[in-house]
Amino acid sequence: MKRLLMAVLLAFAGLVSLTARAEVLVLVHGYLAGAHSWDASGVTAALQQSGWQRAGVFVGGPGGIQLVPAPGMQAERKFYAADLPSEAPVLLQVYQFDQMLDRIVRTHPGEPVIIAGHSAGGVVARTALVRGNHDAVTTLVTIASPHLGTSRAEQVLDATDIPFPLSMVTDFFGGEVYDTAMRSRSLFVDLVRPQPGTLLYWLNVQHHPDIQYVSVVRGSTEAGWGDYIVPAYSQDMNNIPALRGRSSVINVPERHGLTPLDGGVLVNLLADIS
Repeated sequence: MKRLLMAVLLAFAGLVSLTARAEVLVLVHGYLAGAHSWDASGVTAALQQSGWQRAGVFVGGPGGIQLVPAPGMQAERKFYAADLPSEAPVLLQVYQFDQMLDRIVRTHPGEPVIIAGHSAGGVVARTALVRGNHDAVTTLVTIASPHLGTSRAEQVLDATDIPFPLSMVTDFFGGEVYDTAMRSRSLFVDLVRPQPGTLLYWLNVQHHPDIQYVSVVRGSTEAGWGDYIVPAYSQDMNNIPALRGRSSVINVPERHGLTPLDGGVLVNLLADIS
């Protein structure tokens, strides 16, 4: 009887392993961040503790993208991190991210792909899905992303729009922060609040893929305050004209940056999706 019971249990275990669905998670960082931000915040530690394995980091550059592989590429549940030029305009980042997604799909054919994007990375990921043919993607999770823009981008543009010769004084005394803002002006133009002629005005009325959308909204939702960087209404994809009523919403009372709590949120979401 014990042998028969053991045989049944082993057969059931084999059936479960055969029917388990392999999945790929892709992490997209935000402004002035990189693939390392998911590690530094504790998000990847939470993923690994729940059984997700590191598959590698995609690094974008002038010569194209490169993959720095990790041992988890053959795991059932694995995650990649994208490393994009975070000061560059959205469409330039999208160009590199498209290549990364294509490489992932070729490496893992038939496996569903889930994207999690933080801050501007969520806008980059959503733009890539709207512009490209990424049928393998089943879910987009955005964390504190400015889908309807942010007045902070407009403030930076105002602060760096100084005519010559006054700009020479600002260049001299502004320091590294001012230099970074100047390099990022094209990105901030993409992240202003939607109005005719802006990227978000165009993006938010385009057809979006029929996939699952999850908005992780930072800070207080009262009066739409959100966090210090992005108001709550802008983080909620339900407020995008093309996505009304299509996004689940999770409110996380944290600041704008990634925290270990985001790891727990992602782990729970991924468990529900699976």
